[in-house]
Amino acid sequence: MPTVNIYEAKTHFSKLVDTAASGTDIIIARNGKPVARITTLEQPQKPRYRLGLLEGKGWMADDFDAPLSDDIQALFEGSSEEE
Repeated sequence: MPTVNIYEAKTHFSKLVDTAASGTDIIIARNGKPVARITTLEQPQKPRYRLGLLEGKGWMADDFDAPLSDDIQALFEGSSEEE
C-alpha cells in the first residue's frame, strides 16, 4: 500500500481516489505516522431470485381466457343496452 503525506494527498486527491477505486488502498500519513486510509467501497449485492421459486403455489381458473359475456363486454366498451 502506498503511503502519502497529507500535503501530497491534498494536492493529488482526485488521482488518489482513482487509484483507490481501481483496488489499491492508499495510506495518508501525518509526520510519517499513518492516520487514514482511502479505499474502495464495496457495492451491496442485490438479492438474486431463483426462477420458478413459486412454481405450483398458485392457480388460474380454467375459463380465465374465455370470452366475456355480452353484458360485461358492453360495459368495457362504454355502451349500454338501455340506449
